[in-house]
This record gives sequence, C-alpha cells and structure tokens, in this order.
Amino acid sequence: MEALKVINPEKILFLDIETSPQYPHYGSVPDSFKKLWDHKAKYLIKEKDTPSDVYKSAGIYYEFGKVISITVGMFTGKTFRLKTFYGDDEKIMLEEFSELLIKHYNTDAHYLCAHNGKEFDFPFLARRILINGLKLPRILDNAGKKPWEIRHLDTMELWKFGDYKNYTSLNLLAEIFGIPSPKGDMDGSMMYKVYWEDKDWERIIKYNQRDVLTVAQVFLRFKGEKLIEESDVVIA
Repeated sequence: MEALKVINPEKILFLDIETSPQYPHYGSVPDSFKKLWDHKAKYLIKEKDTPSDVYKSAGIYYEFGKVISITVGMFTGKTFRLKTFYGDDEKIMLEEFSELLIKHYNTDAHYLCAHNGKEFDFPFLARRILINGLKLPRILDNAGKKPWEIRHLDTMELWKFGDYKNYTSLNLLAEIFGIPSPKGDMDGSMMYKVYWEDKDWERIIKYNQRDVLTVAQVFLRFKGEKLIEESDVVIA
C-alpha cells in the first residue's frame, strides 16, 4: 500500500450509487424494452421463473436500470463531508453530480474511490450520463487512456492484491477491520421495494451515506491511518 501514501485524501471523491429498475413493474415497461428485457432475463431465470419475476433485478443493468441516489464524501482537513444527490429525475441528478466533477475534480491530481467501483459504480454512472445526453466528465472518461492514467481507486481491487478469484463485500471488509457495519436495517436487494413501493427516501439516503463513509474508513485502514470520528462527519 506504499503507493497510497502519496495520495492526498483531500484529492479523492469517495462515492457510492443506488440504482433501481427504470419502471415500477414489468407491466409498465414499453414493449420495445420488454422484448429486450425478456432476452436478458433468459440468463437470470431459474426453474419456473418468468421475465416478470426477475424484473426487480433490472436495476443492476445500466440499460434497464437508473441511478436514484449518489452520495459523495470528501475530506477537508479532519472533517469528512457527505453530500447526496437523489430523486426520481435521473437526468437532473446526474447533471448536478457531473457539474461537481467538472468544477472540482477535473485534474490529474484528483481521484474517484468506491468499493467495486471499477466494475459497477464508475461505468454505470458514465453510461447513464451518456444515455441522458449529458457531457461525460473527464475523470469518468477512460477512452484512450493508459491504465495508470485512469484516476479510479477501488477498495475491493486494492484488497485483492492481484487475486481475482473472489468477491469481497464492503460489509465483510468493515467487519474484519473493526469498522461499524454500513448496512444497518437494509441491503441492496431491498432497494426495489424501498424505492418503488415504500418511497422511503430517508432510508435510501442513510443507507447510501453509510456506504460512502465505510469506503473512506476502509481506505484509511489501507493507508494505516486513524479512522474518521463520528463527530468529524458533516452532512451537507
């Protein structure tokens, strides 16, 4: 972890996203997309399931899902500030998030950091930004870049030390490092219900914020530095 020691935490934007299917239920999906989902669902269906039965899983696929919440965290001295972009209008939310990246995280000294971010959060955001007709912020644009030019940090990848056989959850990393669990009273599998059925934004936002704080704590453990005190967390 020597390479991490030269990275200034104040130049890192920690983040986590929450996603959901674009429509409240299979019956409301437009016919053209329904056919495409039926094809995708063939790889998800087990035994007697139908495409309708597995539609609640559509949120993890950028073609059929949408971003409903983005929480970012940043260090300013000892203080760790959290800010959440959320709402039903994905385009407005992504515009606000992109504006933050373009204005404040737009140089080769800046980084994005997430858990499993390289496989999920970063590409999901980039694709949904383009699908919504928005300009892709420089820090999310990997096209033509060499691996060492991509300013993305991934706590799951850092933990693997080159071993690609296993997935390690953020919850497990928190447990083994003695960091308070980020999951609380829900997990990602419950997002469809909490968003489409309960419309419980408070619960979604708290869940999202806990994940970002935990990513930052895990990163500090990797650097061998002191964890963030609860009194140093500020929610914008």
